Amino acid sequence: EAPPPVAPRSPAPITPRLSKMSAAEPWRFFCTAGRGLEPFLAREVRARLGATEVDSVSGKVFFRAAAGPAELRQLRSAERLFLLLKKHSPLPVSGNRGKMLHEIKSLVIEDPKYWLDIVSVWRKLHGHEGKTDDGSIENALAVKRKSEEETNTASKRQKTKQVRTAVSEECQVGAGETCEAPARMSRQECWTESRTCSELPSMGSAEDPAAPEELGFSFRVSCRCSGAIARTLTSQEVGRALGTALVKQCGWRADLRDPDLEIFVHLNDIHSVVGIPLFRLPLANREYIRTAGLRSTVAWAMASLAEIRAGALVLDPMCGLGTILLEAAKEWPDAWYWGADISDSQLEGADGNIRAAGLVDKIELLKASVKALPLPSESFDSVISDIPFGKKFKTTRDAQLLPDLLQEMERVLRVGGTLVLLLSQELHRRMDGLTSSAGCDPAEASADGDTGAAPAQAVDAPSVDGNSSSLAQGRAEPVLSRHFGSLLPEGVYAVSLGKTDAFIHKYRKVSGPGSS
Repeated sequence: EAPPPVAPRSPAPITPRLSKMSAAEPWRFFCTAGRGLEPFLAREVRARLGATEVDSVSGKVFFRAAAGPAELRQLRSAERLFLLLKKHSPLPVSGNRGKMLHEIKSLVIEDPKYWLDIVSVWRKLHGHEGKTDDGSIENALAVKRKSEEETNTASKRQKTKQVRTAVSEECQVGAGETCEAPARMSRQECWTESRTCSELPSMGSAEDPAAPEELGFSFRVSCRCSGAIARTLTSQEVGRALGTALVKQCGWRADLRDPDLEIFVHLNDIHSVVGIPLFRLPLANREYIRTAGLRSTVAWAMASLAEIRAGALVLDPMCGLGTILLEAAKEWPDAWYWGADISDSQLEGADGNIRAAGLVDKIELLKASVKALPLPSESFDSVISDIPFGKKFKTTRDAQLLPDLLQEMERVLRVGGTLVLLLSQELHRRMDGLTSSAGCDPAEASADGDTGAAPAQAVDAPSVDGNSSSLAQGRAEPVLSRHFGSLLPEGVYAVSLGKTDAFIHKYRKVSGPGSS
């Protein structure tokens, strides 16, 4: 059983002692997550990494863990992973733009030795994927100091000369913070970065025009503003200020396309965060998925609710490209998986993904309609399915067929087994119409399908080993109507799929045919 949540605490300040510590020390990290997946990620970092000081906000989970690169790469519900440098209260917003920019620059202005220590730790955690070594960073600082001492007057004149720097723009106006997962069929990052070039003072002097090239170590600033600050300053302006401060302070070279180091800054109404991504690619980009379908993090979250155990039989009766089966088989390899779909093209794509992932001996595919599965009754321990929706699917027809789909899934599910479904808002509301409750009004027992802001039931996300906590005691337990009386709801989770919202529903089969 996963440990209970730990009350969040303010992170300890980063000190210049960083380079003296190893990558196995308990560092502060944060991950970005699709909206609604924060509880899954918080539970995962506790169970998988033994993390402490876990703190969740919309779109992010902060934590402390003594973990190396291999362990950190195993996180499945996260989008991107960052080494946390600073986490402060929101910056004060005023009409004085110059004062605000000065406050923002204070987030990155440190003694150059501080950044040398930061980069040293980052390289250890990064798994030596970087293009440069600590010596080149030290050389950059040395060249920068020498240049300042010899050409202080000349360098002031050079403020009119420009070099290109990297600033990733995402200016999201509106209160609060969101981290949207991309739409289905997308393998892009958790948010879209529109990279622009800003003009910064050159660190080279007139006497030594090659100085910028000698500096060697390059960087890029990825800035994201949301909330009140975004209505006063753009991400470009903030990125330009931070980039200028780093060039001036450390003598690093800006590089838009292929920097040695990316510095992530997010300013919003909740906090001011500075971090460094540990890996070049998002954790959500699975190397074993050749053709992307459902977002991998959402597929993993669904599988984590299914309570998959060794020897279990798991079915996805509308498997599509097989993403749910792939995520489940990678995480719980001691179970056996079946996927069905009526579409030849989808099955072909799923077969390609399964072969690329090396899971041919774990996942079986068959062509069949979910309305008439050629499978024995009560033969599967878990049924997991993403009910198709969107413009390319006939959502209204699916809503009308939902009772038939549920009946067939219930038929093949064993007593005590779990059913996990991903439903659109319309299908979610349709599911509400199929529910009733013993002792309470159906509307009270069901989720609020109009808001999509919170889970319908206060159920904790499951631990990585598949164990799920039960409903809070004292709460009325809604049951499906007489057509599906054997399925007991155990939780509803609102999640974001980028441009649309969806709901993960979990049920347990509590009786067999003919039971009262």
